[in-house]
Amino acid sequence: MINALAQELVGLQPDIILATAIAATAAVQRETRTIPIVFVTGADPVETGIVARLNQPGRNITGFATFAAEATLTGKWLELLSEIAPGLKRAAIMFNPDLPGPAVYVPSFETAARSLKVVPIIAPVHSDVEIETAIIALGREPGGGLVSLAGGFLFTHRAQIISAAARNNVPAVYTMSEFVRNGGLLSYGAAYDISLRAPTYVDRILRGEKPGDLPVQFPTKFEMVVNRKTATALGLAIPPSILLRADEVIEE
Repeated sequence: MINALAQELVGLQPDIILATAIAATAAVQRETRTIPIVFVTGADPVETGIVARLNQPGRNITGFATFAAEATLTGKWLELLSEIAPGLKRAAIMFNPDLPGPAVYVPSFETAARSLKVVPIIAPVHSDVEIETAIIALGREPGGGLVSLAGGFLFTHRAQIISAAARNNVPAVYTMSEFVRNGGLLSYGAAYDISLRAPTYVDRILRGEKPGDLPVQFPTKFEMVVNRKTATALGLAIPPSILLRADEVIEE
């Protein structure tokens, strides 16, 4: 479906294309090497093959990405999980494998888990049933925890993830604050919407600059949001170290 839509869009010969997901970006990129493309994605554009280099993406494409597949960032999510749930023994990283972005975090997640002496679990999911099954398995014994990656699929299914984590007493860290505002435990991610910066590149390209000469940009500030009510329901005391660093504490 997305490939047909990309082909139809390119056939209209627009002056520029703004793509707001890694799958959409890849689809339009396959259809044109001449029409300028500005992408907004949560995935690392180098790891997913969208661009060869961040400083000079080349050809007809550039854009904005929320995360790079860096061990430091992946390790941060896991460290926060072990900090707020000190009895952590097993941690799953949840993502939709049909999307080209999230799986690139798996190697750094496994490395971070080993350094924290936590058993890493890879949890690819395609449906509500698989989400439920993965979280139930984590909650069967004490010490299970979850890192839920960003992406359109998990964002759309966030209610199911949050509900299953609560029912099975599984602490979870998310990459988007919306999950915590909807009842999730803790998030660590970009402090603002990078899509708001995309029009600046659209304007520069329409004024004559080449997209391949414009560096891919990442957020420069990250924020932590924690939900005290959810922590209490899970039987967790939020440590002072997290409360002091949190940009927002949701009380109810």
